[in-house]
Amino acid sequence: MSEQTNTRSGTAAEQSEQPAGGAARRRVVVAGAGMAGVQTAVALREQGWEGTITLLGAEPHPPYDRPPLSKAVLLGKADGSAFEVDFASLDIELRLGLEVTGLRPADHEVDTPDGPVPYDVLVVATGAEPVRLPGAEDLPGVHLLRTLDDAERLRPLLERKGDVVAVGAGWIGAEFATAAREAGCRVTVVEAADRPLAGALPAEVAAHMADWYGQSGARLLTGARVAALEPGAVLLADGTRLTADAVVVGIGARPATGWLAGSGVELAADRSVVTDDRLRTSVPDVYAVGDCASFPSARYGERLLVHHWDNALQGPKTVAANIVHGPAEGPVYDPVPYFWSEQFGRFVQYAGHHAAADELVWRGDPAGAAWTVCWLRGGVLVAVLAVGRPRDLAQGRKLIERGAVVDRGRVADPAVPLKSAVG
Repeated sequence: MSEQTNTRSGTAAEQSEQPAGGAARRRVVVAGAGMAGVQTAVALREQGWEGTITLLGAEPHPPYDRPPLSKAVLLGKADGSAFEVDFASLDIELRLGLEVTGLRPADHEVDTPDGPVPYDVLVVATGAEPVRLPGAEDLPGVHLLRTLDDAERLRPLLERKGDVVAVGAGWIGAEFATAAREAGCRVTVVEAADRPLAGALPAEVAAHMADWYGQSGARLLTGARVAALEPGAVLLADGTRLTADAVVVGIGARPATGWLAGSGVELAADRSVVTDDRLRTSVPDVYAVGDCASFPSARYGERLLVHHWDNALQGPKTVAANIVHGPAEGPVYDPVPYFWSEQFGRFVQYAGHHAAADELVWRGDPAGAAWTVCWLRGGVLVAVLAVGRPRDLAQGRKLIERGAVVDRGRVADPAVPLKSAVG
């Protein structure tokens, strides 16, 4: 088996992956059975991988989709959200309730409580883990909303229609508050920043979303820092005491990469696995995909860490193609990031990356039910946020993919289709 030397953004390593031909029973091990891990295993079979595939999942449940957890599952409208994948017919070995605890590249093995698991190619897809409030880990009545077990523990609490406090007004906090209000609970959302979605959107955009909380009957407290949690209450730094039958903490998530310590796999400052544009890591025969991996974007000129469903759906296709066909022929990964959120009766969609934009253009009245924000850089459309305007999102996403220069005046006119705003 020959080796190739590849220089990549942020790291350089010799990669020894080769196509499956002539080595039909080579072993791919996928660490993580969420969306990214499952889709990687499926894509490998779809693209012709004939070797073995082992999918390791830390949870005991059959692999499931996460977005319904804060919606249908939480409200009792669905019992679960298991993927409709016939793993047996695809000859994918599924090992559940088995957490990976370490990686030893020299031995080509990952460690688990049941012993080492050998691989020829490893795909790291362990996702992200929620950030916890210090001292709240084992406190009764304090919950997270990341797993199926989390949703099932919260569901009966919402059915009681009591007092609920959500800590964090990000995407998860907003979706949970929406579900809790729909269930009939009294909801207070506590946010340390001066607005919701402070880490995701500029103040001039997020400010309009703050009104949605009150319109739904929820109370939003901004600039409110949690001083302590105690059974049945949240204590704020200003002395306010909020009674709560349940507290849900949604203050962000970090890549679940602690198990890679000492492995030689390069991690970025945000703890994400550093990959190249083919999602290879700094260690030969090891890829990373989904919420745990950051990748260099030529489109945006920076490394991106995307914690959203679409990234976990699209990235596996690139990983599988590079494993099956070899990195010399495989595709690069440089998507237009996309996500959506259903909150307070609104369908919010976002495509692109606005960090380097030099101009923000409004389409429609943000006080209304439907409006769009477009971000431009040098006249090129780089990001779109659409509230109740799915056509803007679909057309804008295509323009971003093309790197299209647009006419600012036509972009600002909500009566003009975005596809017709090309300069």
